[in-house]
Amino acid sequence: MSSIRLLSVLALVLALAAFAVACGDDDDEASSGAEEATTAAAEGSEECTAENLETFKEGKLTVATDSPAYPPYFIDDDPANGRGFESAVAYAIAEKLGFEREDVEWTVVPFNASFAPGPKDFDFDVNQISITPKRAQQVDFSSPYYVANQAVVALKGSDVANVTSLADLKDVKFGVQIGTTSLDAVEEVIQPSQEPAVYDTSNDVVTALKQEQVDAVVVDVPTAFYLTAVQVPKGTIVGQFSAPGGDEWGALLEKDSPLTECVSWAIDELRESGELAEIEREWISEKANAPVLE
Repeated sequence: MSSIRLLSVLALVLALAAFAVACGDDDDEASSGAEEATTAAAEGSEECTAENLETFKEGKLTVATDSPAYPPYFIDDDPANGRGFESAVAYAIAEKLGFEREDVEWTVVPFNASFAPGPKDFDFDVNQISITPKRAQQVDFSSPYYVANQAVVALKGSDVANVTSLADLKDVKFGVQIGTTSLDAVEEVIQPSQEPAVYDTSNDVVTALKQEQVDAVVVDVPTAFYLTAVQVPKGTIVGQFSAPGGDEWGALLEKDSPLTECVSWAIDELRESGELAEIEREWISEKANAPVLE
């Protein structure tokens, strides 16, 4: 074998050896990452149990929300019945932390008071509270339990009211507020064949729909519930769809609460298992009649 041929073979052997080592490192890192995640989950399940948690009332989990409590987040203005999206989420968190249903107590806290600085007379609050940097300076937030989708709202009886997919919306004339994630969603996800009508305020958007200046409007799902219940009773939610930049809601806790990590752990576990998605499907998509458009 010539010296050149020998050098080529040696180079190939060294390259293969280096590749094998690199793959071994990747496998080791992946294995290590999986083990760390498993360990963290195990530690959470051991530490985040009712008997180990420092709650507002010993042996009880005190959950706050505003009054009146509106659907689809709470049904019959009764958070304790477990019916409605946020009521169901609260009880799911409680169960994950090892609390029995009868150990959950509800208290009324006005929306704006919930994120004011200072001590809290509850363990966590669920009340469609958006996670924002400003609020996070004064209170703690858990991992998000909900990311708001966008919703298409049209007038009952219109052609748009009967669509069942995003593709059906291509030729629709939309009305949207300027500078919103809803406008981004229309342009990036629906990509209609005609430019949407852009308005300065949300009231202008509502007026345009009422006066049939547009076929439909796009707002986030929580706004759509309010819009069809109060502002445009003749309106209907055609459906919802996911888009970047959705508003995130988290359980709100007192600043530096000893419960924050465990509440986040519980929500992360519920998301990982699919239970959180099932709760959202039941109370937001089905019972609230806001089907997912794909």
